[in-house]
Amino acid sequence: MKYAGRLAAVAVVGALSLAACGTDNNTGAPAGTTSATAAASSGNDNALSGTINAAGSSAQANAIDQWKKDFQAKNPNVNLNYQPSGSGAGVQAFIQGTVSFAGSDSALKDDKGEPAQADARCKTGKAINLPMVTGPVAVVYNLPGVDGLQLSPKTIAGIFNSTITKWDDAAIKADNPSAKLPSTPIQAFHRSDESGTSDNFTKFLKATAEWPYEPAKAWPAEAKGQGAKGSDQVAASVKGAEGAIGYVELSYAENSQLQKAKVANGSGEFVELTSDSAAKTVEAAEIKGTGNDLKLSIDYATKAAGAYPIVLVTYEITCEKGLPADQVPLVKSFLGYTASDEGQASLKDLGYAPLPAALLTKVRSAVEAIS
Repeated sequence: MKYAGRLAAVAVVGALSLAACGTDNNTGAPAGTTSATAAASSGNDNALSGTINAAGSSAQANAIDQWKKDFQAKNPNVNLNYQPSGSGAGVQAFIQGTVSFAGSDSALKDDKGEPAQADARCKTGKAINLPMVTGPVAVVYNLPGVDGLQLSPKTIAGIFNSTITKWDDAAIKADNPSAKLPSTPIQAFHRSDESGTSDNFTKFLKATAEWPYEPAKAWPAEAKGQGAKGSDQVAASVKGAEGAIGYVELSYAENSQLQKAKVANGSGEFVELTSDSAAKTVEAAEIKGTGNDLKLSIDYATKAAGAYPIVLVTYEITCEKGLPADQVPLVKSFLGYTASDEGQASLKDLGYAPLPAALLTKVRSAVEAIS
């Protein structure tokens, strides 16, 4: 089913405090370091206590930091330990049972056998992909004197495949007929670590341009370019090198005060990246998962007016059933907060976009089903 319509207006409300009792105890794979207790009858946020270990996507690190601050203010006896180690590392940590949930900018991948491995970790239940953060991906550049740069998907693919090597290349001139472009060499930066950001960026290139490589979390070595670990290092590398270009989530672009290119969508419209323009692409996403597994399929070639086409959705991957008993109330309560009106409202100020209302309703139902 496709979701259309504008994002629902978000109202700041109290955090969801979801208490639950776990029945499954996977003692072979403890994901928390402290036992959790919940006084279900008290309705007191302070009844929760313990530690949640989680890891993964650096794209959502700023969102997690804000959620952690706000959630722990309401639940002072709960500690969230989130390591922004990258989507690939987070998924492996979840499969190995060292974290209670993984943040990943891609859903579990069938071609890598990840769903089956994650289900095996959960033992008595299935692993589920819960979309939680819309993270627009910015094409950032450092080219003094050139404002409002416009790039088509084909041009972006040429730059990152090292076939377009100077800023005054004819392809870039065609996208920017009135701009005065220098002959500065292009330095294209990509993620050196396995990254859901790279996976989504290359999915966009594959769907919209002449990109000869298969989409993947690992950057194709044949495309060359310069690697930097994590979104923060890609942003820092672009900021420090004149003529540089790279791809990072909007929050990193804004925090680093980098210029962002307008990118052409499927209709040829060059669109400025904002939370609202990115949300228009996610609104049309199709759910490919079943039940409470909410894996999405994004149309990177969207022709929707005003839609910015390069987006990623960060998932929280956890067990629908099968978490250690002490982790169930903690994970359920934290993810309940991130999916609450208050949790989603905080995203926009951080350079993310809240989830569309219809999708968010399904996410909340899925979180409620964790046991």
